[in-house]
Amino acid sequence: MYLDFYHFNEMPFSLTPNTEFFCALAPHNEALKVILSALSMAEGFIKVTGEVGTGKTLLCRKLINHLNDKFVACYLPNPYLSPDELRMAFAKELGVDTEQEGVRQNLHNAIEAQLLMLKKENRQAVLIIDEAQSLSWDALEMLRLFSNLETEKSKLLQIVLFGQPELDHNLSNPKVRQIRQRISFSYTLRTMSSQEVAYYIGHRLTMAGGSESIIPQSVRNVIALATKGTPRLVNIVCHKMLLRAYGQGKERASWFHMLSAVADTEDCKNRLLPNTRTIYLSIFLIAVFLSFNVYKGAL
Repeated sequence: MYLDFYHFNEMPFSLTPNTEFFCALAPHNEALKVILSALSMAEGFIKVTGEVGTGKTLLCRKLINHLNDKFVACYLPNPYLSPDELRMAFAKELGVDTEQEGVRQNLHNAIEAQLLMLKKENRQAVLIIDEAQSLSWDALEMLRLFSNLETEKSKLLQIVLFGQPELDHNLSNPKVRQIRQRISFSYTLRTMSSQEVAYYIGHRLTMAGGSESIIPQSVRNVIALATKGTPRLVNIVCHKMLLRAYGQGKERASWFHMLSAVADTEDCKNRLLPNTRTIYLSIFLIAVFLSFNVYKGAL
C-alpha cells in the first residue's frame, strides 16, 4: 500500500473506529458534552442519533474511554438480542458470575444486587448500546424494566442509546411511550461543514504521521461537496485518492484523483448527479485560477 511512500505510521483513513483519530469537531464535542452532563445527573435515558457514517460508533467508544472510575461502562455493540440474551449480555458486562449455581434462574435479581453493590461503592453503572435502532420491541421493554431499578434517591442504572434516525421512529410508537418519556437528554449528530471536512482530512493525515499537503485544500473543498460532510464517505474517498496518487507515483493527490475516487464511490456518485455542473464549474475555476497564477509568475 502507500504507507511507506507517504511516510505514514498507519492508515489515515481506515474505516475502523480508532479513538486515537478522534477529531474534536463541534458535532462530536457537543454530543460528548451532552452525554457527560446527563451522566453526571444520574437519571433517565440518553439518546444520540445520526445518519449512517456520521461517527456514532467512534463517539460511543470515545465515551467509554473518557469515563472515569466512578462509572462502570457496559457496552453492547450487537443489538440483535432477545430479551433473555440482552439480560445475559448485560449481566456479563456488569461482572455478574453467570456460571454460579442458581444465578441464571434469578438473573434479574443478580443484576439488581450487583447494581446495589456498585451504588454502595459510589459507582454508577452505564449501559451503552450501539445500533439501537435494531432493538426489538421486547428488548426495548427489557430496557424499561432495567430502568426501573432504583433506590429511593437515585437510579441504579443509566442507559445510553446510539442509533440511526430509525431509532426516533421506533420510539415514536405508542407501545414504547414509557421509554420515550424517560429520555431526559438527546442529541442528533450532524454531518461536517466544508471547513470541518478540510480540518478533519488534515487532522487524520498528520495523526497518521504524514503531511497535510498530501491532499491540497482546494481538493478538500470538493471532497466536502461530494460527500456532503459524511465522515465515513470522506474516509473512503480519501483512501481511494491516495491509492490512485500512489499508483502514479505522485507525492500529492490532485482533483483528477479525487474525481476518479468519487466516481468509484456509489453514494458520492449518486449524490453528485444534481450538482455535476457545480462541481465541474468549481474545478474549471480552480484550474483557471492556478493557470493565471502560473502565467502571472512567468511574467
